[in-house]
Amino acid sequence: MLSAVDHESALNGVKLSSVTTERRAPLDRRRVADTALALLNEVGLDGLTLRAIAKELDVKAPALYWHFKDKQALLDEMATEMYRRMVAGTPLDPGDTWQERLLKSNRGLRAALLGYRDGAKVFSGSRFTGMVHAEQMEDTLRVFTAAGFPLPHAVRATSTTYVYTLGFVTEEQGVEPLPGERREGYDIDERARLMADFPLSAQAGAEIFADYERHFEEGLALVIAGIEVRYGVR
Repeated sequence: MLSAVDHESALNGVKLSSVTTERRAPLDRRRVADTALALLNEVGLDGLTLRAIAKELDVKAPALYWHFKDKQALLDEMATEMYRRMVAGTPLDPGDTWQERLLKSNRGLRAALLGYRDGAKVFSGSRFTGMVHAEQMEDTLRVFTAAGFPLPHAVRATSTTYVYTLGFVTEEQGVEPLPGERREGYDIDERARLMADFPLSAQAGAEIFADYERHFEEGLALVIAGIEVRYGVR
């Protein structure tokens, strides 16, 4: 039978073993990407180094190279995880018209990108690491071809709206890195004062650097209207 002292020592040993096991749980790509996305909102893309991520995971930086050969490989996985979360949060209706599909998918993309500091920069130019996008892409192209679009036109229509959204959010986050957070130097009234000799340009500031929700919707509607006119599919 253990004495009280021996019993306490045994319990402490179990506790210490549990803590050690938890801290040294094997890393995988998903866990590293999740940690990087959480850290992104704090430090932004420029501050998101492999060293900083390793510190957050309580491992040495070289341990991450078992999973990612460089930062771009990590960004690819982060973009894939962002897309995975976006798809889970924006279910698509198989009864959508092609216009409704473009509205829903691009609104969902913008909302997903705005959820992260520099989200659009992370997403831009990244390569998906799996087939997470294939099911939604196939379904969207099916909607378009069923509406009368030849496949090349369907691809051009969907990719153009995608690039519009990505570019829009990149510029939006250049002014507001996170919703409600505005970078210094983007005061509209001060801009108008400095550009007093150029009255139209001065007034344009409110149309460029504010009310992003309305401006995004107007721009997306313009792109969709252009697709209708260009390809004659209504």
